[in-house]
Amino acid sequence: MLRHHHVLLLLLAVLLLPAAATADPDALQDFCVPDPGRGRPVELALLRTYPCKNPSNLTAGDFTFSGARAAGNFSADLGFAGVSVTPAQFPGLNTLGMSFARADLSAAGGVNPPHYHPRATETALVLAGRVYAGFVDTGGRLFARVLAKGDVMVFPRGMVHFQLNVGDAPATVYGSFNSENPGIVRIPATVFGSGIRAAVLERAFGLTAAELRRIEEKFGPPKKAEMEE
Repeated sequence: MLRHHHVLLLLLAVLLLPAAATADPDALQDFCVPDPGRGRPVELALLRTYPCKNPSNLTAGDFTFSGARAAGNFSADLGFAGVSVTPAQFPGLNTLGMSFARADLSAAGGVNPPHYHPRATETALVLAGRVYAGFVDTGGRLFARVLAKGDVMVFPRGMVHFQLNVGDAPATVYGSFNSENPGIVRIPATVFGSGIRAAVLERAFGLTAAELRRIEEKFGPPKKAEMEE
């Protein structure tokens, strides 16, 4: 009986380990506002941080951010403007395991193209306007609906999702993430702007060479660091 109990505990630990290993680590203190004036930065995976400021020197200003009051720079092609806020922009978020973003969609067709966040689930709150939003699961099922002001939709981690303004006025969406560094993979730019060989894309999407060139011209040349050797 005792051995059976140990086996069950071991099995439970194995099942829970992946979930624990993929989440942001729990904080060991109330907060840690980085202090660039104290020593060299510490490299943590994709993040760079500094030693914490002395808590006695902190003020409410260290936990306040005003950079999302207005829309970011709009893309003429998409009618979309995004402001992403992580600890890099708002140091007060450091070690708290969350970040957020503001998305603005111009009237009549502004779109936040299909994309996904590899390290976070997102909740999207519509602050203004009417937005058609949704995500596609790994079984290819679409979950989408029109959201009005005050509505919230959740996009599970790693699921491709999108937002489209279907109203007559500009729309604003506030997104919250359960990771300090959610990451973003924009599907159109990743597929057609990264330098994948034409033969792959032509065959995968049933495109002619001319059609593919026309699409790739929208995204410009691939970044040098990502170009094929």
